Amino acid sequence: MLFCGLVATGIVRAESLPGTDRDTLIRVAIYDHSDGSANGPKNLKRILVRDAGFDAVRVTPEEIQKGILEKFDVLIMPGGSGSKQAEKLGEEGRAVVKSFVRSGGGYVGICAGSYLASSQYTWSLGIVNARVWDRSHWARGTGTVSLGLSPSGRKVLKSKASELDVYYGQGPLLIPHDNPELPGYEVLATYETEIAKKGAPVGAMVGTHAIVRTMFHDGRVLCFSPHPESSGGPNSIMVEGIRWAGSKPRN
Repeated sequence: MLFCGLVATGIVRAESLPGTDRDTLIRVAIYDHSDGSANGPKNLKRILVRDAGFDAVRVTPEEIQKGILEKFDVLIMPGGSGSKQAEKLGEEGRAVVKSFVRSGGGYVGICAGSYLASSQYTWSLGIVNARVWDRSHWARGTGTVSLGLSPSGRKVLKSKASELDVYYGQGPLLIPHDNPELPGYEVLATYETEIAKKGAPVGAMVGTHAIVRTMFHDGRVLCFSPHPESSGGPNSIMVEGIRWAGSKPRN
């Protein structure tokens, strides 16, 4: 299994609240196959609040299989294990997710969710034309790394800084794949520093892609290899990335 390291938080699970402004909010489905104890969904619930323009709800793989995504604008697949997410969704659930994005829904993958979105594995969704560099050393360790944002990355993620520090939890080192049925992706951020523990080679991580975006038919896809949603942030680039993915493209 591919496991992404997560940062603990004390936030308690909460369901979406009723409100007269519901139609103006971006409706966010946060995948969670745990009993509510997983840290990734808790961190996301902490930052995706109504005052920021979001109505975020935790959804289970069983609910996805039954069609709940039709009620949402964007699905977030958070950290954990990409292969376990694929297993829990099953073939039926993965097909539902692909159909949701194909028809215009947004997809945000974080660490494990980016492994799932890639075109690398038999269980991957294949919605971004990316593969994983040095995948034999995917468990390369965790820690703080520096990202270099591209001009488009600074614009999309609304960052004034061109370099940011962020928590890395063994997310994929993304590089372009060669799937002729998928468009290329746009690089929003690259790794400027690296984690090279557990036998991982020095130099393999620097220059690989940390945040990328693309289209899968009518849907927006955004992949984060690191964890800006964690308590160390920068939370703002995660919030703005989800806002982009959950907004309908303008003609």
